[in-house]
Amino acid sequence: MTETSAIWTGEASKYDRTRPTPPPALLTQLIHTPHPTLVVDLGSGTGLSTAIWGEWAQQVIGIEPNADMRTQAVRKIEHHPYAVHIAYREGVAHQTGLPDGCADIVTCAQSLHWMEPTSTLAEIARILRPGGLFAAYDYDWPPTLNWELEWVYQEVDERFDELLKAHGLDQNLQKWSKDTHLDRMRDSTHFRFTREVFLHHIEQGDAARFMEMILTNAYSHQFKLKAITEQEIGFDRLTHAAFQYIGSEPIPWYFSYRVRLGMK
Repeated sequence: MTETSAIWTGEASKYDRTRPTPPPALLTQLIHTPHPTLVVDLGSGTGLSTAIWGEWAQQVIGIEPNADMRTQAVRKIEHHPYAVHIAYREGVAHQTGLPDGCADIVTCAQSLHWMEPTSTLAEIARILRPGGLFAAYDYDWPPTLNWELEWVYQEVDERFDELLKAHGLDQNLQKWSKDTHLDRMRDSTHFRFTREVFLHHIEQGDAARFMEMILTNAYSHQFKLKAITEQEIGFDRLTHAAFQYIGSEPIPWYFSYRVRLGMK
């Protein structure tokens, strides 16, 4: 398991409990056939972005390298009405082990930025059938709630990044900018048509959910290693701001999704 994948170990339950479920509008944007034969979800995590396809596709396969995340995903579908259509496999995005041209749709939900782009896009093109669709979608982080809370979060996050670099820890966590996903898809020449669309989704959450969700970023991993402490980044300020501006009762959370599409 890579260092990047390892940051999710022990975080699966928290991740599944606090991260958003993709908006239903996403399905209508992506489905061009009533019942895709196969949908492949890369970096499927706890299955938030995988199980939603169960009703529509004949088969859905989530590919995920982290054992804790896969275990959580499998546990969740035990009572899913379309569980027979859903399966999870250990693997990485650039080596899925799937046959050539097998998939109608391949998705990366909040995960493409963790994947080496050249080899990953080549693998996606290999497993997509001619005319198949690739969709990489990410939500803006954090959700739109309160500008003053987001201001505090930005300061904490910038301090965290500074400490990662100062301790040389950023070299262990390779990431690629989400802002250049579409450019890389175009430049790869694997897709005859690309474009970006925007979707919005509303969920409910309180301050406790917000703080738990924030800890499903790289923060929790570094705190557990004691490489960076909560005190160093001012995490207590963020906790105080969350309870000040959100409170203990759920309020609407506005998630904006950026969906990058590529037609093979």
